[in-house]
Amino acid sequence: MGCLVGIDFGTKRTGLSCTDPNQMIASGLNNLPTAEVLPFLKEYCQRENVDAFVIGQPLQRDGMPSSVETKIGEFIEALKRSFPNQKIERYDERFTSKIAMQSLIEGGLKKKKRADKGLIDQVSATLILQSFLDYKTNNI
Repeated sequence: MGCLVGIDFGTKRTGLSCTDPNQMIASGLNNLPTAEVLPFLKEYCQRENVDAFVIGQPLQRDGMPSSVETKIGEFIEALKRSFPNQKIERYDERFTSKIAMQSLIEGGLKKKKRADKGLIDQVSATLILQSFLDYKTNNI
């Protein structure tokens, strides 16, 4: 069994997370400018056995897709071309950025560190992936 990679896609920055090989626990992996994500993932997948990618699905409160969904669709097509053997899953990412910020505050992180939007993206990717794992565990 390989790991899963979580992706919190953004038009400027993208947060990444990964699971352990047993797919039990999600951890932060990296945050990068979005243009660097595919090259990073190509290198990462050469070192690690990756079963699937879990990409956040940004929905509005009413359940409608957010405006960034078009860009995410383009990214997913590029991901499919680069990784034809890996599955691509989607998972609702509503409120993950707010939960990530709250987690950093509760964790005692100084205000200057909390201003690092890349860190928030990485924590958001971890929350998306862990929520996906929890959902899978509870619905099997």
